[in-house]
Amino acid sequence: ARVLKAVAERIQTAPLGYTEACGTWELRSRIAQHYRDEYGVSVSPERIFVTLGSSSAFLMTLLTAFDHDAEVAITRPCYPAYPNIMQSVNIRPAFLRGEEQNKFHPTIAALDALPRRPKGLIIASPSNPTGTLINDADLAALVEYCAAQKIRIISDEIYHGITYGMRAHTILAHTDQAIVVNSFSKYFLMPGWRVGWAVVPPQMATAFGSLASSMFISPSAVGQYAALEIFNCKDELDATVAGYAENRRILLDALPAMGITRLAPVEGAFFVYANVSHLTGDSVAFCRSMLHDTGIVAIPGVDFDREEGHHYVRFSFSGARDDMAEAMARLKAWLK
Repeated sequence: ARVLKAVAERIQTAPLGYTEACGTWELRSRIAQHYRDEYGVSVSPERIFVTLGSSSAFLMTLLTAFDHDAEVAITRPCYPAYPNIMQSVNIRPAFLRGEEQNKFHPTIAALDALPRRPKGLIIASPSNPTGTLINDADLAALVEYCAAQKIRIISDEIYHGITYGMRAHTILAHTDQAIVVNSFSKYFLMPGWRVGWAVVPPQMATAFGSLASSMFISPSAVGQYAALEIFNCKDELDATVAGYAENRRILLDALPAMGITRLAPVEGAFFVYANVSHLTGDSVAFCRSMLHDTGIVAIPGVDFDREEGHHYVRFSFSGARDDMAEAMARLKAWLK
């Protein structure tokens, strides 16, 4: 309500036409302040580009940073839109096999094992679908390795702010040569407004801005006004994260009691990535039957990992607390 009121007041006097292609200077400066406040990192607003959600930021990143037919490494399981978008612009995903003992994140050993050195690496912390974080030491090591190998890192930081007992670290604390993709959809609770941002290396700013102007003209003026106000709602946003934490507890208490014990560490986001290989070898059929029999919706792991996702299921706990408890009760009865 606070955001809607601020937007309603703003549009009485502010223009509703096109804004600057890179986003308003006011919002870019406010995002820069966010980096100072949350991470102690100084980022020039000139490197920050407001976008139509994070997906357009990712698309423009690929087009700006890589040549046709480049290979970009990404760990599976991963957010499926990323390899889909990559292939749509003739960039080839070089998949790294994620391992449970490494929390499904990329490792230097896995990068070294690739037959060819990739031009880029996509990391996500917290990750969708696993909900796991890369610790700061491992993040620094990846940055050092990729700098030496001339591998451009794209850091998906969309779920920053939604963590449990540990902080997410921005890659910008270690380098100005990585590209960060972020969004107002998750922690900031603005999914339908379609506002995101990218932070790019200084030498890429001109090209990125030209591409943004040509492809999208400008981000939504109304969405940018809402984004400015949402920064003033930290107490409400953190209260929502506290609610996720309660939902997380419900799932982490219930699932192991049902025998579903191989869970990726739920360190961030609002997902539980569960190994259900003792129950099924076909996660699609498992999720379909579960939906039919119980009304519980979960995502089969094969959506995130075509090779080994048949043994995994992703549960989300972003809904109402009573729904989480009811879902676990139904699942327990179904598995008996």
